[in-house]
Amino acid sequence: MAPFTSQQQAENQFQLRLLLAFAAMLLGFVTLATRFAWLQVYQHEHFATLAQNNSITLSPIIPNRGLIVDRNGVVLAQNYSAYTLELTPYKIENLEQTLSQLAELVDINARDIKRFRKQAEESRNFESIPLKIKLTDDEVAKVSANIWRFPGVEVKARLFRDYPFKEITAHVVGYIGRINQKEMERLEENDELADYRGSTHMGKTGLEYTYEKVLHGTAGFEEMETDAGGRPVRTLRRVSPVNGHTLKLALDIELQKFAWERFGERRGALVALDPATGGVLAFISKPGYDPNLFIDGIDSQSWKDLNDDWKKPLVNRALRGLYPPGSTFKPFMAMAALETKFRDPNYTIPDPGYFSLPGSTHRFRDSKPSGWGSMSMFRSIQVSSDTYYYKLAWDMGIDRLEPQLAKFGFGSPTGIDLDGEARGVLPSKEWKRKRFAGKRYPEAARVWTPADVVPIGIGQGYNTYTPLQVAHAVAILANNGVVYRPHVVKEIENLKTGEITKVEPNPVRDNHPDPANIAFVKSAMEAVLKPGGTAARIGAGLSYRMAGKTGTAQVVQIKQGAKYNAAALAEQHRDHSWFVAFAPVEAPRIAIAVIVENGGWGAAAAAPLAREVADFYLTGRKGEVSAPNSDAPSAQHVRADKNKPAAAPAEEVVE
Repeated sequence: MAPFTSQQQAENQFQLRLLLAFAAMLLGFVTLATRFAWLQVYQHEHFATLAQNNSITLSPIIPNRGLIVDRNGVVLAQNYSAYTLELTPYKIENLEQTLSQLAELVDINARDIKRFRKQAEESRNFESIPLKIKLTDDEVAKVSANIWRFPGVEVKARLFRDYPFKEITAHVVGYIGRINQKEMERLEENDELADYRGSTHMGKTGLEYTYEKVLHGTAGFEEMETDAGGRPVRTLRRVSPVNGHTLKLALDIELQKFAWERFGERRGALVALDPATGGVLAFISKPGYDPNLFIDGIDSQSWKDLNDDWKKPLVNRALRGLYPPGSTFKPFMAMAALETKFRDPNYTIPDPGYFSLPGSTHRFRDSKPSGWGSMSMFRSIQVSSDTYYYKLAWDMGIDRLEPQLAKFGFGSPTGIDLDGEARGVLPSKEWKRKRFAGKRYPEAARVWTPADVVPIGIGQGYNTYTPLQVAHAVAILANNGVVYRPHVVKEIENLKTGEITKVEPNPVRDNHPDPANIAFVKSAMEAVLKPGGTAARIGAGLSYRMAGKTGTAQVVQIKQGAKYNAAALAEQHRDHSWFVAFAPVEAPRIAIAVIVENGGWGAAAAAPLAREVADFYLTGRKGEVSAPNSDAPSAQHVRADKNKPAAAPAEEVVE
């Protein structure tokens, strides 16, 4: 019985194992079937999408940046196509070795390497960075034939920006540069990142910055089917980009070039406006710089050269340079007196050649030491009497003057469509209190003193304005008190639809001055260019009627009793030369403000330049205008003693 029992037990154990194995197999098949059902039925759409994505690549299509053209269609900022050698750092195992090997195929200099390293520091690791731009056909062929040796290296066709007029338009057109991390974050915050897929550049200064959204356009994309190696097989779908719009400016490049050439090697600024619209006809800041240097990252040596240059070519003098306006301020002082009825046009004062405060022996000296005798308001503008305006400022006081002068835009941004405009300083009691607040200054420094107002009358003291603000004020006067916002862009053209959006010259406000007061001041300014006026020689031979005003702005203070001697001063400490004008008087088409830094008398340096620019614009003539001799009558040929030091020249801009 024992053997039989043992055999029976063995059979039972075998059957049990068989049953367990079958159950395990059955469970496995059920599990597989369940999983298959889950993947094939319930997760079909999800995995179909993943599979599709494995074979489809989305490639961004960068839009063409819009052009910038002058009023006659001359291109000031354009695009051109070229090949670049680009590296994506995260795909390269040994960057130094790759750079060394690429240098055997392409002419890569130290400047290229410096620029590449600088951009690599500022860019994200997965972005491609240009090592060499504008490859020759031979270089493209060499790299393409060896591209298999260099993972992370590509030859790309890109559109590049070019500024054909270089320094002549640098301070108004501006430039583009590579998008940095801070700008990427700003685009992301503003939900604009999608428009910049594939884009590497954006506007940094000037019109390129102000009109970035208009010029850039919107990115498109291509859906490409790729093989297992990532090579494109066919295009499935294409969404075209929306190219940037064209900016057409009010600026006349021929006038701009002419003014630039006439400046020569002198430093300064010139702004010419159309009084009837606010359109900017010319916008000069001298010296300038080549904006093409900045497009793909300026090298350290060029950057150092520009920053170390004592002439400060990077400073936009027309927009940010702050200067005392000198005697060009006097017509606006006269308007303030007339509009408040504080002075009658026929009111005269004795002019002994100086002005003193009651009870003081300090003399605010006139440009003519012997004085002008009896001085009327009309003649005070024509010959530029300082004494008349010392007394006028003292008599009126800053509380009466400030709101009247503000009507001409002094001390406020003009609102021009350029970035970084300086505000300027129109002094007031409140301004002084805020300006000298804090522990650095004693309480007495914040208090407006009676003497503070005196030099303001002749455009000195705390007065500081930009050449743009001065030109704007002249345009308001020329336009009988109607204020237009200065604007560089005249219209925006959508090349795809042909739609044109005009920058409408709508008045910002109308000051509604008394027509008799405007006519009086204009007449006095016209007399400035006639015999007996400070710019009589500039007015000789005019074929149209011009009104103007000379000015000389003091840079350093002259001690009481001392005489101004330009030859004894360093160039940077000599007086600035100013001239403002508008023409034709009866229907002004151009209003001009010119400053020649350290150029001396207004009639000697700035006035001839303004006359030449007006001649060119109104008549097309390019003749030279001779400056007056040093012994010619000039209201500015002997420096007046000012009560306050002048504001810093343009290279030391402060607001």
